[in-house]
Amino acid sequence: MGNREMEELIPLVNRLQDAFSALGQSCLLELPQIAVVGGQSAGKSSVLENFVGRDFLPRGSGIVTRRPLVLQLVTSKAEYAEFLHCKGKKFTDFDEVRHEIEVETDRVTGMNKGISSVPINLRVYSPHVLNLTLIDLPGITKVPVGDQPPDIEYQIREMIMQFITRENCLILAVTPANTDLANSDALKLAKEVDPQGLRTIGVITKLDLMDEGTDARDVLENKLLPLRRGYIGVVNRSQKDIDGKKDIKAAMLAERKFFLSHPAYRHIADRMGTPHLQKVLNQQLTNHIRDTLPNFRNKLQGQLLSIEHEVEAYKNFKPEDPTRKTKALLQMVQQFAVDFEKRIEGSGDQVDTLELSGGAKINRIFHERFPFEIVKMEFNEKELRREISYAIKNIHGIRTGLFTPDMAFEAIVKKQIVKLKGPSLKSVDLVIQELINTVKKCTKKLANFPRLCEETERIVANHIREREGKTKDQVLLLIDIQVSYINTNHEDFIGFAKYVKPLIVIRKGWLTISNIGIMKGGSKGYWFVLTAESLSWYKDDEEKEKKYMLPLDNLKVRDVEKSFMSSKHIFALFNTEQRNVYKDYRFLELACDSQEDVDSWKASLLRAGVYPDKSLTENDENGQAENFSMDPQLERQVETIRNLVDSYMSIINKCIRDLIPKTIMHLMINNVKDFINSELLAQLYSSEDQNTLMEESAEQAQRRDEMLRMYQALKEALVVIGDINTATTFTPAPPPVDDSWIQHSRRSPPPSPTTQRRPTLSAPLPRPASGRGPAPAIPSPGPHSGAPPVPFRPGPLPPFPNSSDSFGAPPQVPSRPTRAPPSVPRKPLTSSSISPLNSDP
Repeated sequence: MGNREMEELIPLVNRLQDAFSALGQSCLLELPQIAVVGGQSAGKSSVLENFVGRDFLPRGSGIVTRRPLVLQLVTSKAEYAEFLHCKGKKFTDFDEVRHEIEVETDRVTGMNKGISSVPINLRVYSPHVLNLTLIDLPGITKVPVGDQPPDIEYQIREMIMQFITRENCLILAVTPANTDLANSDALKLAKEVDPQGLRTIGVITKLDLMDEGTDARDVLENKLLPLRRGYIGVVNRSQKDIDGKKDIKAAMLAERKFFLSHPAYRHIADRMGTPHLQKVLNQQLTNHIRDTLPNFRNKLQGQLLSIEHEVEAYKNFKPEDPTRKTKALLQMVQQFAVDFEKRIEGSGDQVDTLELSGGAKINRIFHERFPFEIVKMEFNEKELRREISYAIKNIHGIRTGLFTPDMAFEAIVKKQIVKLKGPSLKSVDLVIQELINTVKKCTKKLANFPRLCEETERIVANHIREREGKTKDQVLLLIDIQVSYINTNHEDFIGFAKYVKPLIVIRKGWLTISNIGIMKGGSKGYWFVLTAESLSWYKDDEEKEKKYMLPLDNLKVRDVEKSFMSSKHIFALFNTEQRNVYKDYRFLELACDSQEDVDSWKASLLRAGVYPDKSLTENDENGQAENFSMDPQLERQVETIRNLVDSYMSIINKCIRDLIPKTIMHLMINNVKDFINSELLAQLYSSEDQNTLMEESAEQAQRRDEMLRMYQALKEALVVIGDINTATTFTPAPPPVDDSWIQHSRRSPPPSPTTQRRPTLSAPLPRPASGRGPAPAIPSPGPHSGAPPVPFRPGPLPPFPNSSDSFGAPPQVPSRPTRAPPSVPRKPLTSSSISPLNSDP
């Protein structure tokens, strides 16, 4: 590839990419692209061929490259080429590659100099290349010819910009030495996309075709029109050389000879030529690789650490060892038992942050879901009061009872207790489902042995189903125990003797008295408190300032039509004996924000014995209004039993909420944990043969092989990265230079070095007027030259002339104290005696 360091780097990079391939990762080491930019016939294709080392690109005059050629170099043991448009066809003869490029170009662009931005994709496989991409672009032109469009310059410019704007693209700005460098379009395009000059390398071609007496020394020394990365001169093959089948190796030898023999370039010959261009590009690739490797090292080390523990278990793995199978089965069952208990009892290991599971979810069932199911059994107030009324009447029979019968209370309470069976059994089902889910999560660690995993799930699930029946029987037994005896002497039960009706608060809330507010200029909200005896309202919910207390005797409720000017929903209280309800008002109209609030208040008033108006009950859709008795004594008995049922059911609910979780925990959860710890292993041994249970899955065997291969590949990649760091060096970017000349207008370009003529060693000097010997051929630099004189090989001194115009004695050097200037010789001097440091060009 041009230098020893890159020759060492190529196999290292290939080893690294092989390691990445073993890891199942590709294109991790993406090397920069190299785009060759320049005018027509500037020698771009020749530069590209010299870099690749193969003669495969079309040649000719005018515009030859009419489509972008994206050349991908791939390291391979064999050497051949493939085109993307000819999939599966391998080209081993590179003359055929050139012919295919020409045919494919003509197919899209035509035969008459047309262009296209559709690239030709060529991939060259060789053991002598790195994996990188080279791009040959059409030459910049200004005047359309043939079938080229009028905006040919704009199209080619946009085509070039598509490639060189990428940060991962090195730009070779190619300019012929026999043109004006200040007007180089390639350098101007590079300046637009790379203002810092870090990606741009100037390439000067056709140095051997410059006019006699001219050279590009100042440019190649980066003194005139400088670039940050400087210029590199190259000498390509001429058309005569190409026609004569001169190979690239011979051309490089001729190029080397040219620079060593040319008097203007031989002092910088080691920094000129295609090999040096390759060296500079290779150093850029080396820098890129070194910059990229630290990220790879960190990533690979992280992967290595993540699999190291698992790989340790695989290193001494023997699949057919019966001792290993027995030990592994015992360890897996023990681990399954530990994992199950941790998920139920809770643990800081492997905390699930996405959802509740295991013991946390069972806890939620016990303390949130089960109580919610009990509360959800809301009594239908109207239906409950009807049932209590029927029970009282049926107990009294034909007689009219004077006292509240306790048998009615027991009948209603037993019916309500039986309803608790539904939520209790549902909680058992929820716990069973969560236990089965927990078992499935714990058996994921057994997935490497499919039969063991299936049998473990089956045995544990069957045991859970067995315990389900016993647990549900016990839950139903607890409910039946509560039904069997109604303990009215419970310390928390208010009882008939302790029942004080006015102390029972049925409802509290905000209501608006609408009809009173109309008289006073607007409705006003109050805090209402409803008890079994009265309806009171206060100024606010602190209940410190009572406004009024309205007894509930002889009160009824009826609906009031909603006013079209009001958003409130209204109901009214009135006295059945035609008395005023409040002060001078026959009706007390109360307003709520929604119809739901109205219905809720009406239900609460119904509990307190305030019934809807008779005219409304007659229109009841169910036709059951006649079943309600308007007997005040019966209604008070109904209200008494209703409140006693509430008191007793609160005791039962508290008891059931405490006993059901304990029953499930004892008969289900703890029993399953004991079964897994003590009986699971024995049942596994009795269910199937040990070899069958411990038969490894194909996926696990494949995973083990992949892990071991990945482990070795990671270690190999890390070793290669260390070798690359050792075998290569980093070259810092050169300091910035003043390249503002690239932005100068074409109207006033700086003087181009290619138009500056200067005498060279090959240019003859005028002979002296007299004298037999020739003067030494020493060039005299011009006044504008900042470079030192060109070194030359010292030869024998010419003979001194013996004529009268020959040199006399050397000029006298003045003594140091006087510091007088040297005297001017009075004798006329010949041209051979003129000092080169004082001569004009």
